[in-house]
Amino acid sequence: MHMSFGSEFVHQLQSPVSPASHPSLGRDLQLDGSSPKLLHSLHELDSSVLSLAANDSYIFSGSQNEHILVWDKKTFQLKTTLRGHRGSILALVYAEDKKWLFSSSGDCTVRVWCTETLRPVYIIDPFNESGAGDLFSLAWSPTLQTIYVGCQNTSLQWLDLSGLPAQSSSLHSDTSNPLPSSFSIPDSGTSTPTSAALRKAHKFFDSYPLYERRPADIFANNSLVNSLSETQDTVPRLVIPCNNVIESVHYGYIYCLSILDEGEAGVRLASGSGDETVKVWSCTKDGPTLEHNFPCSYGAVLSLIIQGDTIYGGCQDGHVKVLDLETRSLVRTIIVQEGVDILSLSLIDSDLYTCSASGQVQRYSGSFDCTACWHAHDGIVLSSIISDGTGKNPTLVTGGNDGRIKVWDIVLPPPRFRDVHRAVLPRADPALAEGSLTYALSKFVSFPSVSSGTSHREDCRQAAIWLKKCLQQLGAFSHLLPTSEGVQGKNPLVLGTFTGNQAGQAKRPRLLFYGHYDVIPAPPQGWNSDPFVLDGRNGYLYGRGVNDNKGPIISTAFAVAELLYRRALGVDVVFLIEGEEECGSTGFEEAIQKYKSQIGHIDGILVSNSTWISEDSPCITYGLRGVIHCSLEITSSFPDLHSGIDGGGVREPMLDMVTTLATLTNSQQVVQIPKFYDHVRPQTEQERELYQRLSSVTQKSASSLSSRWCQPSLTVHNVEISGPKNATVIPGTVKSQVSVRIVPDQDLNTIADSLCQFLKQSFDELQSPNKLQVQIVNTADWWLGQLDDPWFVALESAVREEWGVEPLRIREGGSIPSVPFLEKVFKCHALHLPMGQSLDRAHLPNERMSLTNLERGKKVIARFLAKVASMGTTA
Repeated sequence: MHMSFGSEFVHQLQSPVSPASHPSLGRDLQLDGSSPKLLHSLHELDSSVLSLAANDSYIFSGSQNEHILVWDKKTFQLKTTLRGHRGSILALVYAEDKKWLFSSSGDCTVRVWCTETLRPVYIIDPFNESGAGDLFSLAWSPTLQTIYVGCQNTSLQWLDLSGLPAQSSSLHSDTSNPLPSSFSIPDSGTSTPTSAALRKAHKFFDSYPLYERRPADIFANNSLVNSLSETQDTVPRLVIPCNNVIESVHYGYIYCLSILDEGEAGVRLASGSGDETVKVWSCTKDGPTLEHNFPCSYGAVLSLIIQGDTIYGGCQDGHVKVLDLETRSLVRTIIVQEGVDILSLSLIDSDLYTCSASGQVQRYSGSFDCTACWHAHDGIVLSSIISDGTGKNPTLVTGGNDGRIKVWDIVLPPPRFRDVHRAVLPRADPALAEGSLTYALSKFVSFPSVSSGTSHREDCRQAAIWLKKCLQQLGAFSHLLPTSEGVQGKNPLVLGTFTGNQAGQAKRPRLLFYGHYDVIPAPPQGWNSDPFVLDGRNGYLYGRGVNDNKGPIISTAFAVAELLYRRALGVDVVFLIEGEEECGSTGFEEAIQKYKSQIGHIDGILVSNSTWISEDSPCITYGLRGVIHCSLEITSSFPDLHSGIDGGGVREPMLDMVTTLATLTNSQQVVQIPKFYDHVRPQTEQERELYQRLSSVTQKSASSLSSRWCQPSLTVHNVEISGPKNATVIPGTVKSQVSVRIVPDQDLNTIADSLCQFLKQSFDELQSPNKLQVQIVNTADWWLGQLDDPWFVALESAVREEWGVEPLRIREGGSIPSVPFLEKVFKCHALHLPMGQSLDRAHLPNERMSLTNLERGKKVIARFLAKVASMGTTA
């Protein structure tokens, strides 16, 4: 059992913990300068403030000296003191629905107070057969009307309080509403048996100091006995029954509880312990059931808070663990201050406030950047809450072992992050409401879901969560799938299934729609508007990802939802949306193999991730080139040198790199890798005619189109050097990136191996003392659609009917790694419907998509699905 703080935990808090000498490297030192302002400081008793709660009128503070102070929020004056506990007030929880304040203490009781009369309502005794010890934590569920108690003896206990009067005085006058039989209310009189008298002494929890050399007994602290003398005849006493106890929930004290009460959607409880784990419980009237165990492995979990599908756990060593409930994975570790305990966490919108044993409070944004850091208390910050202020802004209330309660005026985060956890779509039937598609796209674009770096990792996850909820609201069964369980940095998949509702079909066709919610970076240079705020101008919507690939995803989702709403969806449509496409679809293939059974049988695959060849001619893409990305590194045995001193005396890595790269092609740019062109599929007469037709549309030569689409190519992307990069330095290390685009019928693995072997052979011929390393970074196979496939014919027909012209058949020089892979896994054909126009500037500043193309793209999808449904599963 992990007992890092022992039963003396609260008494040791009088001594300050030494803070780290410098901020952790995990902090973002680029603070925005908007630290909260101190509004007021409260101080009445010379005692540590261990717990806090608040309602509209009062701030409640639980002290180490057994009292609960009640402060008026408007005047900041002490209203009254709630007395009754005989031990430190370890936890306070306000139940707004009941107007109750729950308090738990080191005296092994939970007390319930009416926040309107400020009088005691009930006393709750835990099940004490084995001694519950200090009651460290509480959580209240309004849906289940149940209080949960985390105990020092590692038990989790709970009590259903539904049906009880809000004020205890009514218990004596209202005989029509007796207490449930599971509760115990002793008769008045000093001889009444209590939970203290009914249990055996515990050697640990009921012990005297060692120097007294006395055996343990239940009167060691006199807490329970003393508490009987106080209004025992007027305050009903409730006892948690033995059936409402789970023993040994953790291998350590249960320091914290946090609840996610989503009403009919369910109640979840998280518990944090000294055993360095967070456990998640699914709660019903029958009690909690263990759902998942998150190992944190960084000291005791001292504080918890839940928002949506995210759990934040403050740990003993200065780390905050960010855990995802749905994918059951570790999202991020925030290093606040190494070795400095995180004793309290507070959250408002997307801003997280961490309170440390160093006396510091730090604020983290929705993307986990540290945006403020200040010294809040002279000692340890023990507790904190977010409270509604008397002005326009909410307040952060903190309590420390300096005896102070401080009220800080805080500013809400920017609207983009504030909107993350609010309504996904504005109406109950959004698929048919005018403007809903544009509204949804504006929300989707607002997430800067850039997958190529760590700074936007949380934005990617929030985009996935939003898309999941959007698909749910449109009528799909939707959830997230982790791409690499237990590994930080891999964005989840969004899986959403729309089930067809057309009657009379024993088996419906199943279409998989593949897309990606991640985007490439959007530097502000060159943009005429904020890249992550949807901007409508002259019939176009501007924003990063509006074309690639968020616009097509939303358009397709609304097409399916409208058919579903009209009960005309005769196809099951499975949305499979990844978040790593822009950086090589890392982890995608492994995740699909793992969750293939959850995705289910697939009859066809639809992709919409490219643009037309012109502005006016609708197209269908039927081919993609593959790609092989390769990295080279040549290093010498010497460091960076001065060319004036050592030039001519050493073998330079840069010259070796240039010479090696030069062997890849000849003067006519023909790739020199042996047998490179041997299996390139010859161009057919039909294709030559097509390219001539496309040439007249694009005003580009047919040979140029053919080279970009049907011929392989090799590109040297960059050369990077070590050192200061000035003209007098001989770099000791030189790196380069090379890619090869492949076409039908080149074999991906064969070409990759040939490329590596050729580079090594070319370097070996130099007989250089330097060292060469060659590595294949990532690959994607080529793809060619089946033009005679019935679903391809149906898609062409849908485009023709909607636009009134014959769609152009085009190919792309780029690559989408997942398309050929999905074909192989599900053993079916893929289709590619581009929605954007040629000048939509995907990956460039001012990326756009026309409103017309979004709406008509949606109609093309609807027509296509109707045609597929009529064909059944025989296509």
